[in-house]
Amino acid sequence: MSMRVLSVRGVLPEHRYRQEEITGSFTDTLARGTLDRAVVERFHRNVCVETRHVVLPLEEYARLGDFGRSNDAFIRAGVELGGRAVVDALKDAGLTPADVDYIVSCTVTGLAVPPIEARVAERIGLRPDVVRLPLVGLGCVAGAAGVARLHDLLRGRPDAVAVLMSVELCSLTLQREDTSVANLVASGLFGDGAAAVVAVGPDHPLARSEDCASPQGRVRPEVLASRSRLYPDSERAMGWDVGPGGFRVVLDSSIPDLVRRYVGGDVRGFLAGHGLTDADLGWYVVHPGGPRVLEALQETLGIGRDALAVTWDSLRRIGNLSSASVLHVLADTLAHRPPRPGSHGLMLAMGPGFCSELVLLRAPGEEG
Repeated sequence: MSMRVLSVRGVLPEHRYRQEEITGSFTDTLARGTLDRAVVERFHRNVCVETRHVVLPLEEYARLGDFGRSNDAFIRAGVELGGRAVVDALKDAGLTPADVDYIVSCTVTGLAVPPIEARVAERIGLRPDVVRLPLVGLGCVAGAAGVARLHDLLRGRPDAVAVLMSVELCSLTLQREDTSVANLVASGLFGDGAAAVVAVGPDHPLARSEDCASPQGRVRPEVLASRSRLYPDSERAMGWDVGPGGFRVVLDSSIPDLVRRYVGGDVRGFLAGHGLTDADLGWYVVHPGGPRVLEALQETLGIGRDALAVTWDSLRRIGNLSSASVLHVLADTLAHRPPRPGSHGLMLAMGPGFCSELVLLRAPGEEG
């Protein structure tokens, strides 16, 4: 039994800035002149990001003050962006909020109890009996893991509609007093955004449609299988340290080496379990973790830069949106670089743990 992805929509905040503007704001205002601007510029230039979207005008970040005010801003903006992504994705699929049976939410950039999807539910009109599953703490891997969890849920309810909502407002986690290399890299790499995926089980009428393209002409792929991997002795590779100022980033330089050590073998083993090899993959949907991570992936997977062209372009245009990024890459792939009919694709993301999630996809139709 396979799940059908009906639509994927990414949304971005209205405030968009060039990297140079963000660098200037970070060094002059947020870091209060304590950092050498030339050093920050070098870190920001090396992450290959040209523009990013953030939820607040740059001049407002210095006025946030403490973690509580930043988290309040996260809830306000997160509910608006997440709700918009879900409504847009449902509209693309020809469904309404009342049709949704399951909603999975993911975030790692703020705390909300009740969680974001519960606040979105009332705002957009989800049913009172909608089943909710918040995923907190998975970080960048959660976009791919969330798609995999939709697949798990729909195996038990093959006639149901399930939605994944990702909301990541990374700019609100930036630490003003942290001059570590990890924080300097993060201040140049991460942006804000949200995304939503609408999927149905194999017994839903929209999964059985002979025409598996959306009304907008977008491909509606199947999710065939997934695999989760948690790597040994890597807990401090990526994550947060939580302190009085909120989330302090943990981002170790060992990540590309971990990718080279584990991910290629995991991908080949995953594919072999489904009678495939890497030569059978026609397209990739990869999280834009950063230039060094993408280069390590290309090396270990034995692929060229063009195979990850959509990912590299997403990194350049909007930066790393944590869990929402791989969903933006999926949306861009289906809309602008549609895979060949019947071809297999691989969704791949990595996150705190250190861990990875692999999702096997197939475009509808027969490969010719």
